[in-house]
Amino acid sequence: MFAFKSLLNMPRFEAIAVALALVAAMGYTIISLEWLPHMSIVTAIVVLLLYGLMRGLKYQDMQNGMIGAVGQGMGAIYLFFFIGLMVSALMMSGAIPTLMYYGFGLISPTYFYFSAFALCSIIGISIGSSLTTCATVGVAFMGMAAAFHADMAMTAGAIVSGAFFGDKMSPLSDTTGISASIVGIDLFEHIKNMMYTTVPAWLISAALMLWLLPNVAAHDMNSVEAFRAQLEATGLVHAYSLIPFALLVILALMRVNAIVAMLFTVVVALIVTYFHSTPDLKQLGAWFYGGYKLEGEAFKDIARLISRGGLESMFFTQTIVILGMSLGGLLFSIGVIPSLLEAIRAFLTNAGRATFSVAMTSVGVNFLIGEQYLSILLSGETFKPVYDKLGLHSRNLARTLEDAGTVINPLVPWSVCGVFISHALGVPVWEYLPYTFFCYLSLALTLVFGWTGLTLSKK
Repeated sequence: MFAFKSLLNMPRFEAIAVALALVAAMGYTIISLEWLPHMSIVTAIVVLLLYGLMRGLKYQDMQNGMIGAVGQGMGAIYLFFFIGLMVSALMMSGAIPTLMYYGFGLISPTYFYFSAFALCSIIGISIGSSLTTCATVGVAFMGMAAAFHADMAMTAGAIVSGAFFGDKMSPLSDTTGISASIVGIDLFEHIKNMMYTTVPAWLISAALMLWLLPNVAAHDMNSVEAFRAQLEATGLVHAYSLIPFALLVILALMRVNAIVAMLFTVVVALIVTYFHSTPDLKQLGAWFYGGYKLEGEAFKDIARLISRGGLESMFFTQTIVILGMSLGGLLFSIGVIPSLLEAIRAFLTNAGRATFSVAMTSVGVNFLIGEQYLSILLSGETFKPVYDKLGLHSRNLARTLEDAGTVINPLVPWSVCGVFISHALGVPVWEYLPYTFFCYLSLALTLVFGWTGLTLSKK
């Protein structure tokens, strides 16, 4: 993983004890004390540093381990800067509002659950945030479900499935960016490789919602039309506003570097903005830093959807990436990760076992700690050397991290996503859990492909 050896040859039992104590402590602080993951990671780093000092290690050597890990992840830090800029640009140009407007026009009252799933998928991809999708479009669908006398748990399951599909496949998503950066691959390469499990999971989920879930006899589509009317009233909805999205897709298919593609998308989106508005440089500077802001009492229902982006919105993700990579580097430096890998090395002899181990570790961190970022960061840091040794391309690891990490978090009642979504939608996790087909299928397919070798690529 890094260009230096571990500072300690830690005995296996000691490494296991340290790892279990670390996971238990972080789980307690995040679940019981409701700390943000940043504080839990910082506390873990401090404790590990003190532990290393007591074992006779030098602080400078341990710090070099953390710096080495962060150095490998600097590409992600730069990537998130440009994601923040691009979200603001796509909002002010009308690209995202226009996509939402046309998406709401596709809602079918007869196939209500599928409509919720499909539209949340579209919105999730366009804004890159599952929680925002659930808290805005998801809440709107729950209101429609009540009016249509639809099943609330089924509706919530469809919303969660669509939102996390969008989060997983969006170049604007922080978890997608983290998964790509933690293993050192290009963002668009990661998204393309995820299609092998994600597209089949989406199609099967859609089929289940169309044929397994009951139809809804809807008589009132006023709430949908109200949403569309508010979007149109913003003055941001124009067919030409989709040009930046089209450019982003074309550049991604051409395998242009993710940051370069985002840079060109921002420039084109900025040009498109002046087709329908003329913000001055002061306003542009504020939007690019703090995110696009939709002002006006008339737009309060959609303000949370439209008011997004900016450099500031990326600070949360950037800091957790820095801290998470630092923790991984420190665990490697003091010998915890190498000792754990040595303990299971006899088991990790093929792609199927490696995929299973990564998936179970990611799922385990989600259940023990309830934090999707840590499920990606810790599993990615731990198993990257295993994939290197087996000659498997890192894109396989990144895909498994998302299939078993990102989409499993909303299924855990005490997790960050589980608590937020159940509160926002008003449906307990254990009630919508049976209907989140996409989340289950993503995990199942990545395990099947891991054991069979299908879609796995070598270095």
